[in-house]
Amino acid sequence: MAWCLSFQACLSTSQIRCHLTLHQSRGNGRAVQFESASTDTVEASKAFNAAFDELDQVPISSEERQDLLSYYEDVFLPELQTRTGGTYDAKSLMPNSAAGQRLQTLYSTQGTPEKSGQIADPGDGSDWSALNARYQPHYQAMMEKMGYDDIFLVNMDGQVVYTANKGIDLGLNLYDAPTDQTELSMAVREALATNSVDAMVATSVEAWIPSLNEPAGWLVSPVGRAGDLSGVLVAHASIQATSDTMTGDENWVEQGLGETGEVYLSQGGLMISNSRTLIENPEDYAKKAAANGTPQSVVDQAVQAGSSVLLQPVEGEAIDLAERGETGITTGRNYLGEDVLIAYGPMDIEGSQIGVIATMEESEAFAPVNAFARAVLISTALMILFFAIFSIALARVFTRPIDRLLDAVRRTGAGERDVKVDTGSKDEFAELGVAFNDMSNSMQAKADLLEAERAESERVLLSLMPATVADRYRQGDETIASDHGDVTVIYADLVGFDDYADGMQSEEALAQLNEILAGLDEIASRLGVDRVRTTKRGYLASCGLNVPRVDSARRVVEFAIEADSFVRRLARQYETSLSLRAGIDSGSVTSGIVGRKSVVYDMWGDAVDLAYRLQGADSSPGMFISDRVLDRIGEMFEVEEAEPGNALPGDRKVWRLVTESQDD
Repeated sequence: MAWCLSFQACLSTSQIRCHLTLHQSRGNGRAVQFESASTDTVEASKAFNAAFDELDQVPISSEERQDLLSYYEDVFLPELQTRTGGTYDAKSLMPNSAAGQRLQTLYSTQGTPEKSGQIADPGDGSDWSALNARYQPHYQAMMEKMGYDDIFLVNMDGQVVYTANKGIDLGLNLYDAPTDQTELSMAVREALATNSVDAMVATSVEAWIPSLNEPAGWLVSPVGRAGDLSGVLVAHASIQATSDTMTGDENWVEQGLGETGEVYLSQGGLMISNSRTLIENPEDYAKKAAANGTPQSVVDQAVQAGSSVLLQPVEGEAIDLAERGETGITTGRNYLGEDVLIAYGPMDIEGSQIGVIATMEESEAFAPVNAFARAVLISTALMILFFAIFSIALARVFTRPIDRLLDAVRRTGAGERDVKVDTGSKDEFAELGVAFNDMSNSMQAKADLLEAERAESERVLLSLMPATVADRYRQGDETIASDHGDVTVIYADLVGFDDYADGMQSEEALAQLNEILAGLDEIASRLGVDRVRTTKRGYLASCGLNVPRVDSARRVVEFAIEADSFVRRLARQYETSLSLRAGIDSGSVTSGIVGRKSVVYDMWGDAVDLAYRLQGADSSPGMFISDRVLDRIGEMFEVEEAEPGNALPGDRKVWRLVTESQDD
């Protein structure tokens, strides 16, 4: 494609920046893991825990508390409210502990909100200050070397007992409001729950109020020895460093992105790296973003901060697909309402799924195509002129009727259908033209009939078997069977349809059944589940049969839940008691064509048999899964143990999916 000359450079640049970002993230993660296991950090964690507890035993005076409150109200909150436009309560942001309030009074209030006091020892004579004087150079050096914005030590109770920057997060308890539901708080809980010094938890980007609501990403690793943790080490990863990598230090043209190309990251429908237009032309960004529907307050905040991170909404199919882990190229509109060519894909940073979006305005991306089209148009015009003059010269040699007849013969020979010859006069040439037209009409009718029969045969064949099996069958292969090692099978029974259809005309009952089956087919197609066969009451489908999928169990369970919801909606619409009872199992199956004259594509095996037995284990509606399916889906769906009856051999268990139908 001609657009590759410009847009391929954009794609290559985006791939390079993704690799750089991944390398940077993984290096940061390894550094945090290594440091959390070091002897210095293990000793520092225990020592700061003890020193913090010692400070907490001494109540803070009313004067000290008032000084701290004044700092929040007169210095910190005005700056925070200017940046966010929100309103905050100083007391709700202050630490609850005496130790936290004292440390903020001694350290945090000695600087500005942008750069807190980093004095080594305020001279209060406490063990905490002595420890700070000892360890501050070490963590300050690590922070500068790795490009972190801050480093925390947090004890087992979620108490921040040390920070390198001495901001107002020093002394906070992450398990208390307003930080109890933050990404950092949840990451600390997750890391401690592993009880492993080798664990490392990375978070999504979030706005961190103690850093004036600036974007923050966290790397958390437990501190201690095996079986004896004392807390976690937290690195405040620099979002600016990631943004600089994605913008290429603002060298877009030099790095192949042209005049309009950019690469950015998205997560949760928001940009988590900076906008090129905002950097290059803030006024243009503000005008276009607001015109495209971005709230004016968000636009003003982004322009004031000089950053679109966690502010600028980004939406569209390409964004959704990238954040779901899919890759592709499409066209659409960007967050400024411009028509762009879009390449999208995922990037997994320490378990956090992020979308990578590369865009270029269509006018620039397709410029080579337009130039080529103009050249072809000019060349075609010159060729037409040449052949027109040449044809006029030859026209004196041949008669017009013969020319018309020869042209019609050539067009018919080239495959063109329904070619007609203008008979014109009443002479012998006209009779020849009439004969040709009759022949052309006959050929057209036969070709149309053959095409209709071929299309109908193809439709019927594809309704009986998958396309890959149909290809083999068309090539003459009559013994078609395949073994599949990891397939998830669902057998669903439509409960209550016989009672509902009782009294209906046959055509009406069949139409209602086809509507239900068509709805199930649509849900299955959307979720990557393949229908195998259907009967009046039974619906057999699978995932992982034609296309191997590592998440086949999850897809089939989601299909079962959506199918159950769909049937219940129809039941309410028809005012009847239609419901779905289904069995789901994972395992090995065999698929193939059964029969010779009347062929049927079918699937059989242990998983098919068990799925059928599961749906018959209980006469009541419900979605029943085997323990093999439960092992694959983990805790993604709510389940409850069901009575197996005679459905399973031995001591194997049956589980019922908890769905809306049970709540009803």
